[in-house]
Amino acid sequence: MSGVKSFPLNAWYAAAWSQEIKHELAARTICEKDVVLYRRADGEVAALEDACWHRLLPLSMGRLDGDQVVCGYHGLVFNAAGRCTYMPAQKTINPSACVRAYPVAERHRLVWLWPGDPALADPAKIPDFHWNDGTEWIGEGGTFYSLKCDYRLVVDNLMDLTHETYVHANSIGHEAITDTPFDVTHTDRTATVTRWMINIEPPPFWAKQLGKPGQVDRWQMIYFQAPGVVIGDVGVAPTGTGAPQGDRSQGVNGCFLAAITPESDKSCHYFWNFVRTFRTDDDQLTQDLQRAHVNDGKGVYDQDHVVLEAQQRAIDKNPRLPFYNLNIDAGALWARRMIDRMLASEQGQAVHVPGEAAE
Repeated sequence: MSGVKSFPLNAWYAAAWSQEIKHELAARTICEKDVVLYRRADGEVAALEDACWHRLLPLSMGRLDGDQVVCGYHGLVFNAAGRCTYMPAQKTINPSACVRAYPVAERHRLVWLWPGDPALADPAKIPDFHWNDGTEWIGEGGTFYSLKCDYRLVVDNLMDLTHETYVHANSIGHEAITDTPFDVTHTDRTATVTRWMINIEPPPFWAKQLGKPGQVDRWQMIYFQAPGVVIGDVGVAPTGTGAPQGDRSQGVNGCFLAAITPESDKSCHYFWNFVRTFRTDDDQLTQDLQRAHVNDGKGVYDQDHVVLEAQQRAIDKNPRLPFYNLNIDAGALWARRMIDRMLASEQGQAVHVPGEAAE
């Protein structure tokens, strides 16, 4: 590794779906930090450094004894705060014997972990992911663990949906995406790309969900929260029914959700969901939509998976910076600038980043 990281550490990252973490040891690598997660008897989640203080065997290879982790090599025991509470063959415990405990929190059906300075781990900074709560918006997603690409390539992919025209031509792609102007707005930690396609023929996926003939107005509002969350408010409504003015009642509305967590400089965990506000009591539709996105290599996200990993392999063989950029990259460029600002701040550098005028 070069030592120069592409991911800020002082941020909340999705580590697991809540239902994945049980009273058993679960290993993850988050921002190149090996972590073991488990649920305590009181229901709270604990996250420890996945390396025993004694000889560095991963604690995830051990076992739980109540709420404490027993190392599988020599039997040292660590509590949920990372403090060693037992050493074999001696009564005195070395006071330095501890492993790092990471701040964790559960919100929006995910377990979030803070890999940086624990003093800065403010739960109020957990990304807004309320679409995933399973109340107004309904859907079931999944995870690509260890997707073999830089997490920022996933952000790029989601912030520029013109790729749908080519990568997803048989489902959600449409030439109107590339032909229609878009707006980009931003704050210091968010960027939003807004595109309205008026009076177009709906692509196959949306025509099926709408279930009505005729032209539609289609919207894509892509919202980025630094460093790794993207929400896409998407849908269609019959042309002339008021969707651009705010009345979507005659249409169908979905959101794609992405919590993207760096594993290393060249791999990431991609927590995804597609949720909707239409036919929310239709369990079969929920399953069908899940399969439409991931389905043995044939789903929409499967197609992205192939492209993103191929892109990373090409980058590794042909390193050049910066990428060449087009007008369609405006949203992705703002997202990258925000990530660069966070990195510069952590490294104690001035917050000027390439592509911006000095402030």
